[in-house]
Amino acid sequence: MSPALLMVACLCAMNNTLHKQPESQLKTMFLQKTKAAVQYFGSDAPWFEANIPFFECSDRQIEDIYYYRWKLYKAHIRNLGEKGFLITEFLDDVGWQKQPYAMLNDATGFHIYEGRWLRDRRILDGFIDFLYSGGGNDRHFSESIADAAYAYALAKGDLRWATQYLGAMRHIYNLWDDHYDFSKGLYFIEPLLDATEYTISSIDASGGRDGFRGGDAFRPTINAYMYANALAISRLSALVGDIKTSTDYAARAARLKDRVQTALWNDGLKHFTDRYQVSNSHVKYWDFIRGRELAGYVPWVYNLPNNDPKYSSAWSHLLASDEFAGPFGLRTVGPSYEYYQRQYRYLDEHPECQWNGPSWPFQTTQVLLGMANLLNDYSQNVVSRTDYLKLLTQYAHQHYLKGRPNLQEDYNPDTGKPIVGLDRSHHYNHSGFTDLVITGLAGLRPRADDVLEVNPLIPPDGSFPYFCLENIPYHGRSVTIRWDWDGKRYRAGAGLSVYVDGRRRYGPKSLSRVLIPIGKPKLDRSSSPLDKAVNIYRQGFPSPTASSDPEKTIWQAIDGRAWFFPEMIRGWTPGSGVTDPWFALDFGHPVIIGEVRLSFVADDKTYFAPARYTIESWADNAWKKIAEVTNPIANTSNSVRFSPIKINKLRVRFHTTKELRLVELEAYE
Repeated sequence: MSPALLMVACLCAMNNTLHKQPESQLKTMFLQKTKAAVQYFGSDAPWFEANIPFFECSDRQIEDIYYYRWKLYKAHIRNLGEKGFLITEFLDDVGWQKQPYAMLNDATGFHIYEGRWLRDRRILDGFIDFLYSGGGNDRHFSESIADAAYAYALAKGDLRWATQYLGAMRHIYNLWDDHYDFSKGLYFIEPLLDATEYTISSIDASGGRDGFRGGDAFRPTINAYMYANALAISRLSALVGDIKTSTDYAARAARLKDRVQTALWNDGLKHFTDRYQVSNSHVKYWDFIRGRELAGYVPWVYNLPNNDPKYSSAWSHLLASDEFAGPFGLRTVGPSYEYYQRQYRYLDEHPECQWNGPSWPFQTTQVLLGMANLLNDYSQNVVSRTDYLKLLTQYAHQHYLKGRPNLQEDYNPDTGKPIVGLDRSHHYNHSGFTDLVITGLAGLRPRADDVLEVNPLIPPDGSFPYFCLENIPYHGRSVTIRWDWDGKRYRAGAGLSVYVDGRRRYGPKSLSRVLIPIGKPKLDRSSSPLDKAVNIYRQGFPSPTASSDPEKTIWQAIDGRAWFFPEMIRGWTPGSGVTDPWFALDFGHPVIIGEVRLSFVADDKTYFAPARYTIESWADNAWKKIAEVTNPIANTSNSVRFSPIKINKLRVRFHTTKELRLVELEAYE
């Protein structure tokens, strides 16, 4: 490593970010992890080095976007203090979010599926606790959160941990009876509340005039979600010996499976499609909608359809250029639809989201999850591993904006250009990608037993010559999956190799499904330190004051959110030319503090980290120095620890001649 990289790595280690965990010594060391962390994450490298599985492959864009998506994911982690954590969808606030948390539940399944591969459990432990104990799942949109919680526990090998939420899972499941038609045995929903406004059912229900609201329908989506939630509840109930509940929810899942296949399979279109739940002058109750939608593949995300060529034939539409397969992305609706890509909705003359054709990362993720299941668990000859890799590669390419990774809300599948592109759209967390690499491309297939299953979805012909997914946490163990088609990349044999806790357990051999007994899971249920500075409510205590607040953003510095993307600058600034600026907190009562963390954003143009800062406490009617930090690092968290003291007020004085922006202040015992 060059001296410059070594210096950055050492400085970052001294200014470590949230929740660094000691790493197991039972690991492989094929990849230059520290070098890659600095390359992709700069001064924020230590958090990623401690938390994510590292990856390289022969396709540079897939590799780059894999790391970009982890950077995006971390930016969306919000610390709620005593309420735990959550994962946001938009970086900044939007009007329809759950207040004051800035979250939405429609992409929560993706957030959990992605985050289950972090080493530190405290983030998703806290998020799932917030969803089920803190009121986070408000059913604003259709959801598969019980399934995702089960999938998280499955990856960690800790299913019993998830059983504590069974009561809340059952309660929320039964609340969905308000969207259940007992005569049809199916759930229905308005497309908007299925996160898919302006789809065929809502547009046609308006006679083609609109489509934002209305168009309630029995949809493959919500019924697949409820099927998956029922299975999760059934399996978790069996773990605690509640056979009655387990049997009940297994039966509910079985009934939904049957009804989706018998009622929502459209023989004419050879696809799962909506049927109307409403009747008006334009549409009639129980009629099928008049076209195929990408949403028809969602049942495969949860292995709902039978292993039957009748249903697998639907996947032929996915690859057809005159249907879903756009040259730059999958279409949500095929171009034969009368209102394909007609723009109905605008915000200040800028196009808004619609799902009548645009390529949407949300449903692209679902398609790739479903295709991975199809390739792993079904007998069919409609799609291949080559198709999976082609679509994953296309999806990775879609992440770029002006040559740099910056995921937007939607894209024109025929030109590749973003459609919405609003200020809120930068680094949009409404989809998945890293889980597609881990469980699809690299092929780690989580199981409930003590067996490691690996089945990489790559062609065996050498067209994808190498990859290495290193030290991924699974059941408390460290798993490495390495593919080297001709043995020239890693010089340790040609073929597939799988390592568990640093020891090779398979290979190098030809590409195939691998099953390796690994013994009982090693469990870790660490508790989270409490950030005593966070205040998401913008009132009460802790209460911030500052030397100046020209942008009225003082609360942003203690709201549990921190990111360093230059497209969306965040945090408090005293403004330019302010001498000796300061930022203070009044806790409202005595608290014990032994660590303070500060994050600054810097772009080397407008904002710079201060030369130093001094931390003070209020005692005996005067500010007294606790600690001083010199040469803090920008775009990461700077931590200073001291002997814990009891204080009511905390102040940070900044010594700088340049403009600064404090992204977040955190205080811990």
